[in-house]
Amino acid sequence: MNSKVYLYDTTLRDGTQGEGISLSVEDKIKIALRLDQFGIDFIEGGWPGSNPKDMAFFERIREISLQHAKVTAFGSTCRPNVAAADDDNLQALILSGASAAAIFGKSWDLHVTDALKTTLEENVRMVADSVAFLKENGLTTLFLAEHFFDGYKANPRYALRVLEAAEEAGADWIVLCDTNGGTLPHEVYDIVKTTVVHLRTPVGIHPHNDSGVAVANALAAIQAGAQQVQGTINGIGERCGNVNLISVVPNLQLKLGYQCVSSDQLQELTQLSRYVAEIANMTMPNNQPFVGYSAFAHKGGIHVSAVMRDPKTYEHIEPENIGNKRRVLVSELAGQSNLLAKMEELEIDLSLDREKAREIITHIKEREFQGYQYEGAEASLTLMLLEASGKLKNLFKLDSFKIMLEKAAVQSITSEATVKLRVNGESVHTAADGNGPVNALDNAMRKALEGYYPCIAKMQLEDYKVRVLDENGATAAKVRVLIESSSNGEKWSTVGVSTNVIEASWEALADSIRYLLWKEGCEEVGSLASSGTRVGIVNH
Repeated sequence: MNSKVYLYDTTLRDGTQGEGISLSVEDKIKIALRLDQFGIDFIEGGWPGSNPKDMAFFERIREISLQHAKVTAFGSTCRPNVAAADDDNLQALILSGASAAAIFGKSWDLHVTDALKTTLEENVRMVADSVAFLKENGLTTLFLAEHFFDGYKANPRYALRVLEAAEEAGADWIVLCDTNGGTLPHEVYDIVKTTVVHLRTPVGIHPHNDSGVAVANALAAIQAGAQQVQGTINGIGERCGNVNLISVVPNLQLKLGYQCVSSDQLQELTQLSRYVAEIANMTMPNNQPFVGYSAFAHKGGIHVSAVMRDPKTYEHIEPENIGNKRRVLVSELAGQSNLLAKMEELEIDLSLDREKAREIITHIKEREFQGYQYEGAEASLTLMLLEASGKLKNLFKLDSFKIMLEKAAVQSITSEATVKLRVNGESVHTAADGNGPVNALDNAMRKALEGYYPCIAKMQLEDYKVRVLDENGATAAKVRVLIESSSNGEKWSTVGVSTNVIEASWEALADSIRYLLWKEGCEEVGSLASSGTRVGIVNH
């Protein structure tokens, strides 16, 4: 099977109705460009008749030549007892400059009589008149049958009559919407199959996820004869969200044999998902299917051993096909296979005998018992493995640090950190202010080291998290600090643990710099010293 399934993305309109989701015009332009590159067929930019932001998007996107996608304007049918040509909403769709328009109309008799407060025949007139008007003005026209599945179950004859009116008026697509998200896959399959036979016009599916089965509903609809899926990136949208195209596409293409995008474009799936999440300021679940950070992560020793022999033993697809990658977790559950696989994954060339491997695993288990966690701090794990092999050089070490806080009656609290480091045999003593004690400590350490290792200036602290490990310990409880850093587009995470949050922060900060220096291959120091190499930070 190589049947084409068309992808319609409504992230920029339906997606923004999700709680906490807000996109600027510039955000929407950036996402539209990435969607076009990925191979999306229709990009719904918004409802131009409803707000200035959406109209501004259509004005901007007109200046940009997309490679593949049709920019689509969203709206409704004309109002009751108003001719389509006189309806301001439909006029706005034409003025938007979009090459396609998607209009929704009622297909559930309950909504016609109780929500629109009009007659069933007038609703049919509104659908036909609106579709015909848009076609007369040269737009590719998609009719979205709102609440279709509920309407079909209540009054199938009328629901199909509405679709017939859209088809007779010239609609290019008829899209069946599970607007309330309450329909189950077996119902979707049966109703779509009946509807496809009833129509000549190609059919699409627009499922919502209120019952948690939107992806299954989309797949069922395609198998029943639909040829288009409407959804959003990462499933964002009102209430429980729209169908997640990030899950739909690989299921259709890799498992059911349909063609959605090219193989090269499919390999951009993970990056597309994370790109949209970043712009929308969303935290992606690590366990998100296909593209999550943990989607191909293996922890149990038996699993890892099997995966290293044949990935098919515990992976349903090859992660590279959708731009993700396999990860091996090293933890208290680890065996030697985990450790060896992790070294291979991290591209660390270590020749360890079995006894040394056991020592490292024992050390990791002891550290995790103390509260360290290396699943989310792979940079710290990398440093530990390098240290164990004797391949990590000591580029700097701590002599001492001191932090002073001052709170004046009418001023906010100020922080100052003083750090004494030893670099290449030289003592370096610096001080720096900061927005809080950890930031001050970070600034002071950078100030001390940047003259020796200029690459540190490119490093940024991206995220800082603190977790109390023993809630019963109150203010004396042990804490774990996770720090995420980045440089030149690469991100890494480090960990520190202590009963003192500042000491735990120092450990994670120091590891973040140690990792950067190893990654950058900083064997030679900068202008302040003649030579030097590195290893551990001696904790204060």
